[in-house]
Parts: sequence; C-alpha cells; structure tokens
Amino acid sequence: MAIRQITILGTGLIGGSLGLALRQRGFAGAIVGCDKPEVLDAALTRGAIDRGRTDIREAAEGSDIVVFSTPVGAILSLIERLAPTLPPGTLITDTGSTKERIVECARLVFGAAAGIRVLPGHPMAGKEQCGIEHADAELFRDAVWLVTPIGVNQPYTVQQQEYLDLLQSIGARVVAIDPERHDRLCAWISHLPQMIATALASMLREELGDDEAFMQIGGRALREMTRIAHSPYSMWRDIAMTNSQNMEEALLRFEQQLTYVRENLRGPGLRGLFESANQFGRKPTS
Repeated sequence: MAIRQITILGTGLIGGSLGLALRQRGFAGAIVGCDKPEVLDAALTRGAIDRGRTDIREAAEGSDIVVFSTPVGAILSLIERLAPTLPPGTLITDTGSTKERIVECARLVFGAAAGIRVLPGHPMAGKEQCGIEHADAELFRDAVWLVTPIGVNQPYTVQQQEYLDLLQSIGARVVAIDPERHDRLCAWISHLPQMIATALASMLREELGDDEAFMQIGGRALREMTRIAHSPYSMWRDIAMTNSQNMEEALLRFEQQLTYVRENLRGPGLRGLFESANQFGRKPTS
C-alpha cells in the first residue's frame, strides 16, 4: 500500500524538518501538522505541511502514519491518550531521544499488537536551536535514524517498511537497535556531551559573569565545547527523567576521569590520557 497521508504531531525543528525533507524528496501524499496556531502558520508558510490542525485527533484523522515529534514526556502521554483511538491500520512512530520507556508504554497500551502498531524511532540529528524557524530539509541527510522494533525477530510490516523507505529517501541511514542498548549508548554519546556542555557553560558564566572578553579571547575549542549548551531545557528535562540511570553511570565515570586528570596534572598519567584520547575515533591501520 502507498502512504497517502502523514500526520506530524509537533512541527518544530525535527517535525518541521521531516515535513520539509519529505516534500523536497517528492513525497506525493498529504502532510498534516499539529501544533500551536502560530507554529502551524510558520510551518505552512515554509511548506513543511499542507494543512494544520490544533486538535490532535482531527490532525490524525485519515493518516496512514502518525509521527509523535514532541518531547519524550508528551510522546508517552500521546501513546496513552491518542494511540488507542487510532485505527488499527495507522502506524504510530516517534522521534524521541529515549526509547525504553516508550517501548514499555506501547506494550502496556497495545499488548501483543505493539510490534505492529508502533515503530519507535530516533533521528540522530538536531541543532542547539529549536523551533520551525530552524527546520532544515537537509537535517537528516547522512544522519543515522535509529529504530527500536518492539516485536522480537518480527519482520517489518509492509507499512513499516514503506515508512523506512521514506526515511532513506530523505538521506537518513536507518539502523535497528534494541531499546535498552539504544538508551545506554545515547547516554554516553549524546546525553553526556550535552550535560558536559551545559555544566561548562553555566560554570563559565558563574565564574566570569557577562564579561564578553572571554568569548573574544576563547577560540574554536571553547565555541565547539559550549555550542550545544543553548539547547532547550524543555527537551532535555524529559530525556534526563527517562534515562537517568544510564546518565548517572556516564556522569559518574566522567567525574572519575576528571579527578584522574586533576591528580595527574604534574604526573605521568596525563600523557597516557592524551595518548588514549588521540586514538578515539581513529580507524586502526592495517
């Protein structure tokens, strides 16, 4: 079956970028957005959606795919409140940054049918600025789009495969992963860097105040280390709440590493740390 209509609940940075990317890549079906009136107006103006609705049930009506593109807390609420009212033929997916709680919620709502009704997803792409005004049709090009299928060893349905084909058509690289492994990996490679940047920027502001001299003196390293510190709390609050155990483990390990650095500023351990770090991300030479 061909996908005739997609509803995106939340037409901000990620949802708006998805709409723009689908349209740019020639998706022939209708794209319906659901958000606040002013956000929908901007999404319509930019061409990210064909029409907008402020009521979630009206927005989802008649859609083959419904994408929950909101903070994780809202996704959980939508699965509980909206998902059971959708027709069995409607595929539910999302763009949330944590997956274990979403998978658990889907299983509670749909039971054995969860693997058919819901396909959790997480695009590993974004910006430090949120909102439809920052949406970009190229945001997902060459980015990994993680999916965490609920049914163990269950093949994708025709509809799920068509959706994944659409994601590949916008340049994303679809990778399936277990939800537990997803949350642990993301705690280390995504959530930890965000918390480090946030803590560093907050500390610098507390230490140096609003003196602009340090930004003028600071070079590329400072800008790169603090760029994502502008990310919104509204999104990261839910990530921290739904992946706190993994994040605590990663943060504790980082605290231990910082202690090791401090204790070896005049010792031989610092050299070993730099040598180890220099190998990060490098492919072994044959």
